[in-house]
Amino acid sequence: MIKLYHAPMTRSIRIYWLLEELGIPYELSLVSFTPAKLPFSQAVPWGKLPAIEDDGVTMFESGAILEYVLERYGNGRLAPKPGTPERAAFLQWVHFAEATATPPLGDIVRHTIFKPEAERIPAVVEDARARVAACFAVLERALEGKDYLLGSQFSAADVMIGVTLLIARRLKAFDDRYPKLTAYLARLEARPALQKALS
Repeated sequence: MIKLYHAPMTRSIRIYWLLEELGIPYELSLVSFTPAKLPFSQAVPWGKLPAIEDDGVTMFESGAILEYVLERYGNGRLAPKPGTPERAAFLQWVHFAEATATPPLGDIVRHTIFKPEAERIPAVVEDARARVAACFAVLERALEGKDYLLGSQFSAADVMIGVTLLIARRLKAFDDRYPKLTAYLARLEARPALQKALS
């Protein structure tokens, strides 16, 4: 059984949400997130959230965990079949969430919350907000005529992007300039599995 180390309002929400969507058994280990100067400083395996343990496997990185869980427990749910054009789009959005859209949010957090006032650099925040806006403009175009990133069907790519949007909204980096994204996030927030992960 998967053991998920979870701290509220961190990216571990992605894995909690995914496990709920799949309806598979898991153990939830609630931990406290501690802002730290250096990464790998959390009191969990590998020192990074989210983390899982599963039958001798211990891993971190939300996107990697998501792919592992889908391969091992998904039975073809929430992801297109490998080798299909839909799979290519799925992988693109899964990795876009962490590799492109979330890093500027980390810059905003560091320079508005985590760093001491004297070490905060307003220009970093301004640049990060511009990068976030560029990412959201791409997502706004991608959702043209679609309910979800891959079309009419919800997938685990929506889990990855959805949590990025929730983080951005909390940081006031997401607003009503993006009507399609706003409607999309409302659809995601209506899902019982996400409601459980956020509770």
